Amino acid sequence: MAFLRFFAQRLLYLLLQLLGVVTITFFLVHLLPGNPAQALAGQGASPAAVKAISHQLGFDKPLPQQYVIYVNNVLHGEFGNSIYTGQTVLKDLQQRIPATLELVTLSMLIGVVVGIPLGIYSGLKQRGVISRIVFFYGMLTGAVPDFWLALILVFVLFFVLGWAPPPFGRLGVLTPPPHVTGFYLIDSVLSGQWDVLVSVLKYLALPTITLVFVYMGNVVKQARSSVEEVSQSEFIEYARACGLSERVVLRYMLRNALAPVVTVIAITYGFLLGGAVLVETVFSWGGLGQYAVQSITNSDYAPITGFVLVAALFMALMYLVVDVLYAVLDPRIQY
Repeated sequence: MAFLRFFAQRLLYLLLQLLGVVTITFFLVHLLPGNPAQALAGQGASPAAVKAISHQLGFDKPLPQQYVIYVNNVLHGEFGNSIYTGQTVLKDLQQRIPATLELVTLSMLIGVVVGIPLGIYSGLKQRGVISRIVFFYGMLTGAVPDFWLALILVFVLFFVLGWAPPPFGRLGVLTPPPHVTGFYLIDSVLSGQWDVLVSVLKYLALPTITLVFVYMGNVVKQARSSVEEVSQSEFIEYARACGLSERVVLRYMLRNALAPVVTVIAITYGFLLGGAVLVETVFSWGGLGQYAVQSITNSDYAPITGFVLVAALFMALMYLVVDVLYAVLDPRIQY
């Protein structure tokens, strides 16, 4: 019951956060220059046509009434229509979310599987060569822009060496596998189309390498610093003085060191959603990031709002997961 109360409290905070994001997004959109009705009607539209569209969209109503209508629409999953694609924003988001989630999730998984052991090893062996290389890598990732690295990889591995496929989407000229989850990796396996699977992996390689190289540094640095701090704590010294084996001591050490790492992983996963914006544009990925850039370029306000809300929901869910994991990992936290 205590855990359920704890979870319900965090869930309430999540809903309040989303309400705040919806409110801020609404007023920011109304502060933007330009007239959405004019954009929908076109440059050559008459004032009467613009006025009719404004009335149809409810822009002629008082701002508080528009806000109530806007919140009600969002609660029903209605984010408006895109001028650029001619579809509803919800449909556009549903089509593009799998592409982005596949890319950022694979990048995050590789970053966690590789980054945590590197951070732990460099934290335990602080004077070794590997530790110094890891330290240099952690400093380097903070100075390398992801889109710049993506362009360099495309130039070297595709244009110069010809090892990588061209940066033209998720699959090249092949037909996508039958839609089940929207994740090409999973759908190609489920349908048994192994040639498609190989092509998917080839096109995933460069954008994944870019995101892993840039964002795994956060995980490595946090794991290293946490292990260093915990390894020098008094309870670890006491455990060794009691004659406990190094295996048991290491388990106690990692239990206490992993809580901050979980936080960084969740934050980095959220950052990947934003970091993928320019990387997706470089590789013509067709995900949320490229959709957001196209919407900004075309002054298409409804998709921008939809992207912001999806990103906010994504981050809020990450923080909810972190809160729950903290309660499980750290016995000092009271429900």
